Amino acid sequence: MNLSTLTDAHGYSSRRDFLQRAGTGFGALALNGMLDAAAPSPVAAADPLAAKRPHFAGTAKRCIFLFMEGGPSHIDLFDPKPLLNRLAGQRLPASFKRPITAMGEAESPLLASPRKWRQHGQGGLWISDWLPHTAQCADDIAVIRSCWTNGINHSGGVCQMNTGKPSAGRPCLGSWAVYGLGTENQNLPAFVVMTDTNATPVNGPRNWSAGFMPAVYQGVHLHPGDDPIRHLALPAGADAARHARKLQLLAQINREHASTRPQQSELEARIRSYELAYSMQATAPEAVDLSRESKATQQLYGMDQPETEAFGRNCLLARRLVERGVRFVQLYHGAGSKWDSHSKMEGNHGRQCRQSDKPIAGLLRDLKARGLLDDTLVVWGGEFGRTPMSEKGDGRDHNPTGFTMWMAGGGVKGGRTIGSTDELGLYAVNERLHVHDLHATILHLMGIGNLDLIYRYKGRPETPTINEGEAYTRITSAV
Repeated sequence: MNLSTLTDAHGYSSRRDFLQRAGTGFGALALNGMLDAAAPSPVAAADPLAAKRPHFAGTAKRCIFLFMEGGPSHIDLFDPKPLLNRLAGQRLPASFKRPITAMGEAESPLLASPRKWRQHGQGGLWISDWLPHTAQCADDIAVIRSCWTNGINHSGGVCQMNTGKPSAGRPCLGSWAVYGLGTENQNLPAFVVMTDTNATPVNGPRNWSAGFMPAVYQGVHLHPGDDPIRHLALPAGADAARHARKLQLLAQINREHASTRPQQSELEARIRSYELAYSMQATAPEAVDLSRESKATQQLYGMDQPETEAFGRNCLLARRLVERGVRFVQLYHGAGSKWDSHSKMEGNHGRQCRQSDKPIAGLLRDLKARGLLDDTLVVWGGEFGRTPMSEKGDGRDHNPTGFTMWMAGGGVKGGRTIGSTDELGLYAVNERLHVHDLHATILHLMGIGNLDLIYRYKGRPETPTINEGEAYTRITSAV
């Protein structure tokens, strides 16, 4: 069946009539170049992913979130505690408030940190010897030592760091950013998620879900390795013209099916994913082809070393994606809670740091060299930190009451620390920033007011931070 037969049989007056009435299916994309470019597109006007104006002039256009899943230990990486080593082996002093931890290790002896600490950069940022490469980027980093959350286990902690709530059902931060700003590249996903291995992060796709918003705003998970986007090419021997005709008919059937089920946003998202997949056949192969990068650039990310190759690949791919207009990229390192260190802290964290330190520093340097760091926000952190008390003799428990994250680029003033924890690193005590405040800050840097971005769900106005949280606006100033 050719296109003329198809249009005549269904009462369409022309090819254009067919495409406009069928929607933005594969055929519409495939033959878009054959249509009059000057004609207005009724589909584009209603595109939920079309680029939108921010609420105000933000300093970041896009965000890369480096998620260290499992809970990195702030008191071994960015928040030195001399008192901890002096009291090592003793119980938590009575003057300290009893902790709220997942495993209840309140009475365990304090565990010393054997790390060697140095101040780095003009700002004198304290960073341990576990992160020598990140330390060289100290003047670009603002370390936030006073973070806290409600999630005490991995499922709740990871869920809240992504969605603002420890339980499932809400849109994640990336979905809110895309809902508020749209995307600058219609041929690539607006929101991309990558993992360093085939392991699934805790909660799986819930972490990049659009929740109660239309599924079109959810993240697209790329596969680890050399083939992140599979099945882009036509099957061997397939005829392109015939393939396009099949897709035109499929587009019509899909639209007719979806039109009778408007409440199922997943159908619309699935149709859009098919359309995006088609357009990506021309755009994505170039975007994900890391062989186009110089050997020096690949080495900068550690792709020449087995230990850093996997995460280095993802970091380099993240740079290539934001360079091409992708709005939000989230990279999971240690997928499957590999940063979790209830025992054998030295071996576990040492390994995770060696895998991620050089690629992260490479990303910061590369973004800066290309002028992208000025308007690309980079966020580092996990779902919570670790306790100063020991667990199993040589590990640390979960600590949601005080931990560290850092931000760089996107207008953030680097080379300084924000807030503090108590003398043992157990509780955030100064300039405390809850997850809602962190999300509000990220959105603020992107030009979005966390209480001004509203999605109405079941008649109720929903906001990214659940009507809570305040942006830490001083993160862009030296004060």
